Amino acid sequence: MSTGPLTGIKILEIAGIGPGPYAAMLLADLGADILRIERKEGIAAMRMIGMDPAKDISNRSRPAIAMDLKNPAATAAILDLVSSADAITEGFRPGVMERLGLGPEVCLARNPRLVFGRMTGWGQSGPMANAVGHDINYIALSGMLHTFARAGEKPLPPGNLVGDMGGGGLMLAFGVVCALFEARGSGRGQVVDSAMFEGAASLGVSTFTLMGMGIYNEQRPGTNMGDTGSHFYEVYETSDRRYVAAGAIEPPFYAALLRGLGLDAATLPKQMDRSAWPAMKLRFAELFRGKTLAQWQQIFAGTDACVAPVLTPREAAQHPHARTRGSFAAPDGVLQPAPVPRFSRTPGAIGWPPGLPGSGADSALAKWGIDAARIAALRASGALY
Repeated sequence: MSTGPLTGIKILEIAGIGPGPYAAMLLADLGADILRIERKEGIAAMRMIGMDPAKDISNRSRPAIAMDLKNPAATAAILDLVSSADAITEGFRPGVMERLGLGPEVCLARNPRLVFGRMTGWGQSGPMANAVGHDINYIALSGMLHTFARAGEKPLPPGNLVGDMGGGGLMLAFGVVCALFEARGSGRGQVVDSAMFEGAASLGVSTFTLMGMGIYNEQRPGTNMGDTGSHFYEVYETSDRRYVAAGAIEPPFYAALLRGLGLDAATLPKQMDRSAWPAMKLRFAELFRGKTLAQWQQIFAGTDACVAPVLTPREAAQHPHARTRGSFAAPDGVLQPAPVPRFSRTPGAIGWPPGLPGSGADSALAKWGIDAARIAALRASGALY
């Protein structure tokens, strides 16, 4: 039985890929009762690009059914489910839910307290609202991709962490919870319009802050203090071809870094002398190449030098700190991050592994008040797979 802080909250997830499932996973891990509704076409599309919904970790902690959303019987059933839901989430382009007969106006008429969470790349309005795109496009337009570059090199996309997951899934989950909180007092639902390109820009608040202070030069990414421009905020190779990450910004931490490297601060340029940064990076690189990763870990263990090993995901799960906190889990042998954040009294939990849409559909729908006869009729009409 769930003990998470969202226990008792009921959410319908009109499933997609990437950020939508991630938002639902976050909410489900923390106790929300979520029913994932997959489209038959969506399942086929996932398999066309080599993805298996039964192995997608972001589909954990909630059951899934598969429906033909263009079938009127499916529309009617979903609207019945909306009547008892606290929220619904979807990630289609603007207008798709409306064409399916499941837009906000229809759903809010059925349930005025409903929170309608919508996530798109560009938002529900604006000249690009209906344009296609992916993470790389959203973070490009947000200004954030420009910042992920070393000096004189082209920008390097940080996977799909900034647009899809952080600017998309995380922001949608945050928005839904905020709207649910407000609805408790007002008794009224509302639409949450979460755009990935805006979410990505929000994640870059520190960049905008430093720009405003005149500390960050947006025309020269990779030359600034916190974007690998400085020698004390950089990744260095070790003698065994591994890497360490140094992030010693504050003077006491920088002093500890110098001590670990065997350097005397009195013989060096001042830390913030930008003209000396390129030469200092070369010197640091030479020193770090002189020892193995394990040796550097031993040297900096217990210090305030802000030096950490660059670990693979599997190594990260085995790190003593992660093991002590239980930061990762491996249900059925599948390594994955544990639920976050932590709660002292109502901890979240991984409910169960992801499964194929349709497995357990009867019990999932029954829990939401759909009786056996209605389920059989939905199957007979082709609305439910």
